[in-house]
Amino acid sequence: MAQVIANKFPLDLNARKAIGVSIPFSAKAVFNSTYTTKDQIKSNLINYFLTNKGERIMQPNFGSNLRAFVFEQLDNLVVDTLKKKIQDELSSYFPNVSVKQLDILSNPDSYSLQVVLTYNVVNFGIEDEINLIFE
Repeated sequence: MAQVIANKFPLDLNARKAIGVSIPFSAKAVFNSTYTTKDQIKSNLINYFLTNKGERIMQPNFGSNLRAFVFEQLDNLVVDTLKKKIQDELSSYFPNVSVKQLDILSNPDSYSLQVVLTYNVVNFGIEDEINLIFE
């Protein structure tokens, strides 16, 4: 009987070696290290959503630019266009991430925007969710 063996990231084999830093920066020494690729991918995706276009040096098109939409009136057409743009950019910047579901919810009374992203990492069976609120 055939047995499926899950793929592993090579960087995850050394459990004591940090891969990157996690977001938010809230540790005693400012940075928390990430030790698994799953955690680093999640931090990279959060970084994408929190970045405005033009903020990243040498990559002026990186970022979701969502803070610009907090005070805008979001109808279904704008939300659909924004979802499509984000999905296209995620596939460009994060080719190993497959978007399962992306929801953008706005609350015009409190001027907030909520983004819920459910994704999985291709060929590694990792599934996770990000829930961000822009106020």
